[in-house]
Amino acid sequence: MLYALYQSAADMMLPMRAWANATGQTLAGGGMGTGGGRQSWQAAGALCEMMSRATLSHRRPSFGIAETRMGNETVPVHEEEVLTTPFGTLLRFAKEGAPPQPRVLLVAPLSGHFATLLRDTVRVLLPEHDVHITDWANARDVGMWNGRFGFDEYVGHLIRFLEAMGPGAHVIAVCQPCVQTLAAAAVMAEDDNPAQPASMTLMAGPIDTRVSPTKVNELAMGKPIGWFEQNLIARVPLRYPGAMRRVYPGFVQLTAFMSMNAERHIKAQVDLYRHLANGEQEQAATIKAFYDEYFAVLDMTAEFYLETVQWVFQEHRLARGELDWKGRRVNPRAIRRTALFTVEGERDDICAVGQTVAAHDLCSSLRPYRKKHYMQAGVGHYGVFSGRRWAGQIYPLVRNTILANE
Repeated sequence: MLYALYQSAADMMLPMRAWANATGQTLAGGGMGTGGGRQSWQAAGALCEMMSRATLSHRRPSFGIAETRMGNETVPVHEEEVLTTPFGTLLRFAKEGAPPQPRVLLVAPLSGHFATLLRDTVRVLLPEHDVHITDWANARDVGMWNGRFGFDEYVGHLIRFLEAMGPGAHVIAVCQPCVQTLAAAAVMAEDDNPAQPASMTLMAGPIDTRVSPTKVNELAMGKPIGWFEQNLIARVPLRYPGAMRRVYPGFVQLTAFMSMNAERHIKAQVDLYRHLANGEQEQAATIKAFYDEYFAVLDMTAEFYLETVQWVFQEHRLARGELDWKGRRVNPRAIRRTALFTVEGERDDICAVGQTVAAHDLCSSLRPYRKKHYMQAGVGHYGVFSGRRWAGQIYPLVRNTILANE
C-alpha cells in the first residue's frame, strides 16, 4: 500500500511537471526587456523550474568521469564491468595507457542512494589508483526469481569482488558498509584467502553505534524490529521488473534523512529559487547538481535493510563478537595481514566520533604499526569522503596507507 500510494502521487504529478517544464522553457525563451519586467519573467521561470524539479529519480545518474589527469597528461577513462550479478556490478574505471597502479575496491553504501554518491571520492582516487567500485542495483529492478539479498549476500559479494580483482588489492569502505567490509576481511583472513585485501580503510562507518549515539542510532533503537518491518517495508508495484519483491523504498529513506535536517533542505530550496529568479545560474547549478544526486534513490531489499537495522544498530553484533556469516562466527582477530586505517569526521552527525575507530579493538591481532586512525577536524559525514578536505587532507593519508602496503 505504501509504495502504491507513492506511485499514484508521482503519476498524478506528471502532467503538472510537464506543464511547468514547457512553460519554463517558453518563459526562458521570451525573457524580454530589462529591469523589473525581466525580473518578473525570471521569477516566473524560476517558479516553473522548481515545480518541474519536484520529483525523484529511480535511475542511477552517470558518474560523468570521462578523463583524468596522470602526471602532466590527460587520459581517457571508460567504465568496465568486471563482474556482474543481479544485485550489483564490480565496476572498473579503466584508464587508457595507464601503467600498473594499486588496485582499490571502493565499497559504496547501500542506503537509499546509488554508488554515484561517491563520484568525488572516485575522482580524487583515480589519478594514482586502479579504481573499482561496488555499483549496487535498485532492488525494484531485480526479479524475485533472483532470490534474496541480505547481509550475508552483501558480504559474499565483497568477497567475490575482491577475488575477481586478485591478490594484493586494497579496500576502502564508506559509511554503512564498513561493517560488512570488516566482516568480509575477517572471513577471508580466517580462510587464508589469497585475495584478502592488503589494506582496509574504513571511513565514517557504524562499527560500534553504542559509542556516542546519533539521531540515526536513536531512531534505529527507538522501535522494535517488527515495527520497521510492518511500517516501512512495501512490495514493488507490478509495473517494475522486481514486482512484488519486498523492499525498503528509497523515497522512505530519503524522507527520513531530510526530516533530520529539514531546515537545511528548506533553506537550500529557497536559495535555489532566489538564484534562479535573479539569473545567478552558476550558484543555482551547484545546488541543482547536489539535489539531482540526492533525489536519485534506490530501493533496498527488505532483508538487507531489516538485518542491517537489527544486527548493526540494535544488537551491535559485530562490536559484541556475536556476528555470524552464513552460520559461522565472524572473527576480526583473524586479521593479521590486512593493514587497518580508520577515518572519522569531527562533526559527523550520522556516524559519530568513536564509532569507526572501534574497529581497532576488534582487530586485536594486528600489530600496532599496521593500525592507524585519523579524525578530520571541521567536517561532517559527507566531508569525510567528498569536498576540499577529503581531497587535500584525508586522501593523502589514504594514499600513504595504500602505498605502504603495496
